Amino acid sequence: MLSTFFSLVVLVYSASVGLLYIAQRSLMYQPDRSLISPAMSGIPEVSPILITTSDGITLESWYSPPTTSAQILVYFHGNAGNIADRASKALPYINAGFGVMLVGYRGYGGNPGDPTETGLYHDASAALKHLKSLGFNPNTWVLYGESLGSGVAVEMAERYAINNTPVGALILEAPFTSMADAAAKHYPFIPARALVKDRYDSQSKIAKINTKLLILHGNLDRVVPFPLGKKLFDQASMPKHFHEVKGAGHNNLYEFGAFDLIVEFLKH
Repeated sequence: MLSTFFSLVVLVYSASVGLLYIAQRSLMYQPDRSLISPAMSGIPEVSPILITTSDGITLESWYSPPTTSAQILVYFHGNAGNIADRASKALPYINAGFGVMLVGYRGYGGNPGDPTETGLYHDASAALKHLKSLGFNPNTWVLYGESLGSGVAVEMAERYAINNTPVGALILEAPFTSMADAAAKHYPFIPARALVKDRYDSQSKIAKINTKLLILHGNLDRVVPFPLGKKLFDQASMPKHFHEVKGAGHNNLYEFGAFDLIVEFLKH
């Protein structure tokens, strides 16, 4: 009888682990596949642009050229929604004279395809190549990674650092060390680290990036726990700055003055 009970427990546990493994990308990526216009999103200043990736997918991103600044903020958003949901965060940078590119991912905001780690790297790489084709060199780029987008931003920054063409700055909002570490925090009852397909292993890359870095993390973040962002910062090379946003969670750093902190960082 007891052996039957334990067999049932093992069966249920194995089934749960298997289900999480199969469904992990639907949990990791939560796109809004519809997209409204920039004007309806509150930023008529940006224009939709179409960019084709190296694997042949044509994606819509939004772009506004710089006016009074030489810098371009390249925004890699988090796992949910789409670029339209970041309009309120992009607008202050546009008003301050920065160029802004909101990078559209495959599977998000009306774009074809389905998101994966490799796919998002293709999307980001194509967006940066487009900026180069417009005459903007990497030293004018401010790569901005929000949550899951931090993994994309770190990958791009590492690639350009390795090629001796470092980007101008790297800003990470609520980043993680790796997706495996983040998964282990959320699913401590399963071997999450071994099961994660899309690993976004930022901690293995961050020390190779030789550009100025700013990490902002809310100390009450329950989605990407604060210690993961701090650990990533500790492993990064100088020059680097860390700002603990006291009282902030995962999605509300701009309610605690994040914009002013970032602009001040970019001035120096």
